Amino acid sequence: MIVGAGLGGLAAAIELGKHGFTDVTILERASGLGGTWFHNAYPGSACDVASQLYSYSFAQRRDWARLCSPQDEILRYLHEVAHDHGVDRLVVPNTVVSSCRWDDSRRWTVASDDGRTWDADAVVLATGQLHQPAYPSIEGRDEFEGHSFHSAEWDHGYDLCGKRVAVVGTGASAVQFVPEIAPQVERLLVFQRTGNWFLPRKNRPYPALVRAVIRYVPGVQTFRRGFFYRYGELLTLMIRHPRTVGRLGQARSALFMRWQLRDREVRRKVWPDYTFGCKRVLFSSYFLRALQRPNVELVTDAITRLKPHSIVTAEGAEHEVDCVIYGTGFRTNDFMFPMEITGAEGRTLREAWSDGARAYLGISIPGFPSLFLMYGPNTNTSGGSLIVYEEAQAAYIRQALEHVRDRAAAAIDVRPEVEETTDRQVQARFAGTAWTGCDSWYRTETGRIVANWPGYMREYEKRLRVLDPSDFDFVQLPDRSPVAA
Repeated sequence: MIVGAGLGGLAAAIELGKHGFTDVTILERASGLGGTWFHNAYPGSACDVASQLYSYSFAQRRDWARLCSPQDEILRYLHEVAHDHGVDRLVVPNTVVSSCRWDDSRRWTVASDDGRTWDADAVVLATGQLHQPAYPSIEGRDEFEGHSFHSAEWDHGYDLCGKRVAVVGTGASAVQFVPEIAPQVERLLVFQRTGNWFLPRKNRPYPALVRAVIRYVPGVQTFRRGFFYRYGELLTLMIRHPRTVGRLGQARSALFMRWQLRDREVRRKVWPDYTFGCKRVLFSSYFLRALQRPNVELVTDAITRLKPHSIVTAEGAEHEVDCVIYGTGFRTNDFMFPMEITGAEGRTLREAWSDGARAYLGISIPGFPSLFLMYGPNTNTSGGSLIVYEEAQAAYIRQALEHVRDRAAAAIDVRPEVEETTDRQVQARFAGTAWTGCDSWYRTETGRIVANWPGYMREYEKRLRVLDPSDFDFVQLPDRSPVAA
């Protein structure tokens, strides 16, 4: 059973199908597959990783229209890949999974909120980290009588033309949609909590000659994928070593930002006060320019409350608006919650994660046999492609299930001491990196970094290349005695 039909869920289903695991079902809460690229259909929505790398290694395309593909092109690609590998027919849409419970029969019972249930030998939770929109806790938010919506739930039926619009948040989503809507609205207020480091990205369509070279010249696609892989590793290198090579990244970003920010007051407001790479580095050649339009105002005063037709800030200013768009990201540290997960001996995942989310290599949790995570704790990347990680995870999960099958076991369960040792090693590697230099969505309130992998893509791929069965216990079927690996 796979929960989630996004990048990770599709990768897992394809990998399992290639190796003889054909009894696979994918439960998806949305009406169609695609995950984040199904939901995030706001104006300007696009990936900030080059398409040659932000695509499956086994399903490369030579006809991308531009360097970083927009949402509709990525969604179309995912539909094509799912169809080509026959996993689109495995998707059960409009299914909100409410619980997964391990029972005495040594199997999982998966339940949806409408009362349906499924039995499964293994469960792959591919819900990701970026699927639950986060709304800020602002007094009076429910009292606002104008229009409002989250960027991940964009209201395409609402006409922004001529409206007074407020955008709350200046993260990766807002950076993409603000330049798109700024020319349409009468007035745009952009409320910023903290500034961001930027690097350029114009992302114009490829000229015909470039598209022809990519499509028809042998080796060009392979070279470009390798180049962007190394570029991603370079960004990680900068984040891991902020006092040395990281200064080069910060200098490059600062030069670009100074060039774009000709308005000194806007420059003062937008300039970040933390180390390059501590928060997500954003790629845009248009957002900073949009902030300097005559009809756009950047507001850095904190929002204290919403009134029926206005926003009030800490300085006492009141801004009348017709529409509020929340570009406030996602509840990243919630992972699959509010889904209830109950493992062996009735222990819940909430109990296991009371001190913060953790999993062996971001995949396995002690006491939750044959429950696997895709894009789990500490597997986010600040400088590469998430798909690289998810392909490695899919192959690792497939190996785990092959070991279960070959041993005629019921399930596989990572040993607690193995997970604990690895977790200490992972957390220790964050010391001295830019990730520890500020508060970000990578961290919990206690400061524990639960989102990111502390190293490089190549390291993670190497760690997952071969599963070591000695790291696990194998749960036997009810009529057999338990044995270790």
